[in-house]
Parts: sequence; C-alpha cells; structure tokens
Amino acid sequence: MARGNQRDQARAKNQKAQASVKSKNSMSGTEFAKAKEAAADIMRQKQAAAEAKKAAEASKK
Repeated sequence: MARGNQRDQARAKNQKAQASVKSKNSMSGTEFAKAKEAAADIMRQKQAAAEAKKAAEASKK
C-alpha cells in the first residue's frame, strides 16, 4: 500500500491549506459598512480623476 501514505500526506496538506483560508468576514456590521464606504469613496475619487483627465484631453484637441 504505497499509495496510502501518499493519500494521508495529501490529506494533511489539504487540511493545513484549508485552515489558513479565511472563510468568513471577521468584521462587524458597522466595521464592514465603514470599509465598504471607504472603498467606494476611493473608487469615486479615481473615477473623478479619470473623467477630469478625459476632459482635459478632449479640450486639447
């Protein structure tokens, strides 16, 4: 049964990998809402900068 040891090693490796994977959100509801709003604010700023850049390039032409 040379295969048995290999199977056990693969199972142990997979269990170790699954233990390190974060499965759930550890933030509370208010923390999650704040993080979500912060990310949305950053994206709004990026979008405004991109639109300003497009407008500046359009005015040069």
